[in-house]
Amino acid sequence: MFKRLLFASFLLCAAHSAAANGLKHDFIVHIGPFDAGRTSFEYNFTPRTYEARSSVETNGLFDLLYPFKAQYLTSGLIRGDESFQTRVYKYHSQTRSNYRTKEMIYDDKGLPVYRLSSKNDSHRKVDISYDPKNEGTTDLQTVFAKIARQYKELRFCDSRMEVFDGKHRFAVVFKDEGDENLTASEISPFGGRAHKCSLYIDKLNNEGDDLLWQITSERPIYFWILEDQTSRLPFIARVNIPDTPLGELNVYTGKITIKDTPHDTQS
Repeated sequence: MFKRLLFASFLLCAAHSAAANGLKHDFIVHIGPFDAGRTSFEYNFTPRTYEARSSVETNGLFDLLYPFKAQYLTSGLIRGDESFQTRVYKYHSQTRSNYRTKEMIYDDKGLPVYRLSSKNDSHRKVDISYDPKNEGTTDLQTVFAKIARQYKELRFCDSRMEVFDGKHRFAVVFKDEGDENLTASEISPFGGRAHKCSLYIDKLNNEGDDLLWQITSERPIYFWILEDQTSRLPFIARVNIPDTPLGELNVYTGKITIKDTPHDTQS
């Protein structure tokens, strides 16, 4: 349960990472009284490509109880109409007893056609049946890349995008919630007047046991965006999930790194 909750939290942190050419966040994850995890996110854009890299790992007592490490990559094309088309999605993760990898293979429309996966020494290829209802959908990390670019350019959160992950189709809904003051602390040096947004999942009448679905379809997840004073770029400063099976979850930005060198992420 914990590793899925930690994974959900780091995906949500990506929601408003934005960059001129690249921006990396380093996050600290607290669950209840515990310093439970570390995550990092790096987003890179060129005029015609995008890329998202992220990592997550447990920390302290949670690392003893639930050791988990993972790395994720999504990249694709930004078309002339400003739509995003996924080209690559892959990840690998390590627990105490298992090593897993997955790679999604996409067609020219950005829809997954099959997935390659392995668990320890077992390998699988699964074909994904075409369904016209999935036209216009994307993957979850690309949703966050699109929202990052939207907020950077327009300074608002409101958006609704549909996702097809190879198994389920659902909508990700972002809403603006006004402005609030954040206070800097020993955990995070970032404070000031922040823009507050919320996120929840509309399951579109589908059923599933995914923890992210369960939490966000019942109540919003809140996050706060600040602006870097030097570059004038927005970045996520904090995330809050008030109630989870393991207690309140807070994610704090410990450090941001702005990158100015563009690169092409096309694969």
